[in-house]
Amino acid sequence: MKMEKVGELAFLAVVVIAVLAGLLQASTAWVTVLLVLLGLVVGFLNVSEKETAPFLIASIALVVAATATFSSIDTVIGGLGTIIDTILNNVATFVAPAAVLVALKAVYTLASKK
Repeated sequence: MKMEKVGELAFLAVVVIAVLAGLLQASTAWVTVLLVLLGLVVGFLNVSEKETAPFLIASIALVVAATATFSSIDTVIGGLGTIIDTILNNVATFVAPAAVLVALKAVYTLASKK
């Protein structure tokens, strides 16, 4: 199996895990560890030098969005805001380590150019 395919499958797994954990309100240490590990896999395997800037910009947007709170939606539709919060937090947990890894690779590339 090609390495890009592994990264692609890891990304799809994260989306499924983030949504399911959000819907089921399953915020356990194992979910967090799994999301971080998958984030590292995707950051290492999937993001090329050409994709670095767009990936980092998207990462910033996702992490910032995860800091918002949607719990006020719970007053209109019970539990929906909490589910959205959990899903976004799960996505941020995945994206953050990938972004750190990609940013470190970018800094290394910039520092090693003459």
